[in-house]
Amino acid sequence: MVIRSCQLAQAAERGLRGRLAKAQAEITALNTRGRGRRRGPDPSALREAVDAISTRSRGQGLLHVRYTERFWERPLRRYGGRDATMRLEWDVQVTVSLDEEAVAAAVRELGWRVYATTQPSAQLSLQEAVLVYRNEYLVERAMGRLKGRPLSLTPMYLEREDHATGLIRLLSLGLRVLTLLEFAVRRRLATANTTLAGLSVGNPTRATAHPTAERLLEAFQGLTLTLIRDGRRRRRHLTSLSRGQQRILAFLDFPVAIYTRLCPDSHKPP
Repeated sequence: MVIRSCQLAQAAERGLRGRLAKAQAEITALNTRGRGRRRGPDPSALREAVDAISTRSRGQGLLHVRYTERFWERPLRRYGGRDATMRLEWDVQVTVSLDEEAVAAAVRELGWRVYATTQPSAQLSLQEAVLVYRNEYLVERAMGRLKGRPLSLTPMYLEREDHATGLIRLLSLGLRVLTLLEFAVRRRLATANTTLAGLSVGNPTRATAHPTAERLLEAFQGLTLTLIRDGRRRRRHLTSLSRGQQRILAFLDFPVAIYTRLCPDSHKPP
């Protein structure tokens, strides 16, 4: 099945045109002359700079680049024992424009995906197959968690085989906790037909129905239990849970008391 996602294609086209516009501006800026810039640039160096910009923006074959050499005479006044004369000077200018036909051809290739299935079309329609792939469970994602930042199995600095086996088994328990935590919250959100906001850094109003376990745990950062000694007396203060944190506990079927009972004395700052 060869599928094109229009939304993915539109996002990719915006990225492509944005990169090309930036490349055009950078190439045009190479014509600027001023203090610290040579009046007559080396043509080979100019071409290398243009090629580097095109490569960085992935715009090879999508930009029309033209180089123009200009020559003119500049009079030099008489100075000391030197007679007045004329000096021949030259400059190289570069102009750039989009190859609209090439850009249109590149845009037509964006957003395409190839899917394969053993199910016959009579049992699995095209629309159903696309939805299945969009919601598929990826084993690689769990392995990425195990080896990546959340659990950090690698790099492994263990020489004994039993130690390595024990570490893998221990971290696999953590992987199960992350997976179960994420599944439980997503299932409750789907059942309630609602979303959860406040998990995106820099965008607290953004809501999602598919939060990751890492984002859910990060939402509880900053909680503090403070112990103050006043002679023989101890006073305690526990950071209050926000409304979003309480919602997360509710989606996990955890009572708020599992947190508040850590500090039975007071929830108000002393």
